[in-house]
Amino acid sequence: MNLTKKSITEIARELRKNPTPSEKRLWKYIRNRQLGGYKFLRQKPFVYEQHNNRRYFYVADFYCAELKLVVEMDGKIHDFQKEYDYQRGVVLNELGLKVLRIKNEELADIDRVLEKILEVGRK
Repeated sequence: MNLTKKSITEIARELRKNPTPSEKRLWKYIRNRQLGGYKFLRQKPFVYEQHNNRRYFYVADFYCAELKLVVEMDGKIHDFQKEYDYQRGVVLNELGLKVLRIKNEELADIDRVLEKILEVGRK
């Protein structure tokens, strides 16, 4: 049996093809430079370490290079992975990135979420 590991790019592509409902909703408002003229990418991988030809990485839900901002959507799963999310935030901060976590429920007030993204991004 031939088991091949997926590349980071393949993983990111799969995630882009299968967004969560919350990711899909937010993307409608931030794609194509709709938010403040800033370009956001979906499912952007960040390699943070390499050992013996193995790369360790995180895939951010959304990323804006101009603002150096990662936006993460937090669904119910995140209630059970707080330590992982914390470590991920630390690593991304060490890469010089700001991380904004948005709970899915916050999307009920999309205008406030968009303001928050710009507010944190411009700091």
